[in-house]
Amino acid sequence: MNAKSNSVIKSLTRLLTALAFIASPASLGAQGCAMCYQNAAASGPRTIHAINTGILILMFPPAVITFGIFYLAYKKRDTFNEAA
Repeated sequence: MNAKSNSVIKSLTRLLTALAFIASPASLGAQGCAMCYQNAAASGPRTIHAINTGILILMFPPAVITFGIFYLAYKKRDTFNEAA
């Protein structure tokens, strides 16, 4: 295989992966316990807002850490190719 066909295969793979991700049902990620869902749904609007805010706040540190790791890996990607 030449470089052009490898590039086409990689692009097609990325496209199919993105389409599979977009086509997956939204309920696939909502595999929570029914009791927790019922308690949250029965609470008042202030509690629901607090839960949603808490979820967003707890989501940021892992996202920042993950993006930091990817940034460092991208920045140092050619370190091993340099001569000693």
